[in-house]
Amino acid sequence: MRSVPPTRDDAWELLCEWTQSAALRKHGLAVEAAVAWYGSHHFSVSAEELQTWRCAGLLHDFDYERFPDSHPLEGAEELRRRGYPETLVDAVLGHGDHTGYPRTTPLAHAVYACDEMSGFVIAVAYVRPGRSLAEVDVRSVLKKMKDKGFARQVPRDQLEKGAAEVGLPLEAHIENVVAGLREVSGELGL
Repeated sequence: MRSVPPTRDDAWELLCEWTQSAALRKHGLAVEAAVAWYGSHHFSVSAEELQTWRCAGLLHDFDYERFPDSHPLEGAEELRRRGYPETLVDAVLGHGDHTGYPRTTPLAHAVYACDEMSGFVIAVAYVRPGRSLAEVDVRSVLKKMKDKGFARQVPRDQLEKGAAEVGLPLEAHIENVVAGLREVSGELGL
């Protein structure tokens, strides 16, 4: 077992080792940015905690390609083996409703809230004329949420539930996720 928790660089290395898809890597970067925004601005975590928050966002889907049928259970064991904090492992285990794993920490709530919303906001950016996050606002996201044919794989109830889990109205949550994503728009190609 490591005496020092793994760093963000270690998390990126693990993501790249286990995830070949550029799109899934970008999704990890997006969720990392949104979760970090929440850690810094909404929950005011320490710099040390913020690194854990970043790693949780980055790694929440890292095992999906290798173990799509048992994701994220297999990944959780690998994270423990590599010495990641249990709070991070819990957040990864609870990041989707499919696991049935309880979310009991602010980090777990943030990862859950930012996962699907980040993907949805990016989908909205892709259909804007300039394919840019600068063109995405709360109104455009809410409008696309009402369009059941748009990004139909994203469960709308989970978008709303995520906002509730971080203790905010849906509109404020959308605004926060957009703000977090804009911080890495270059890395996301948006």
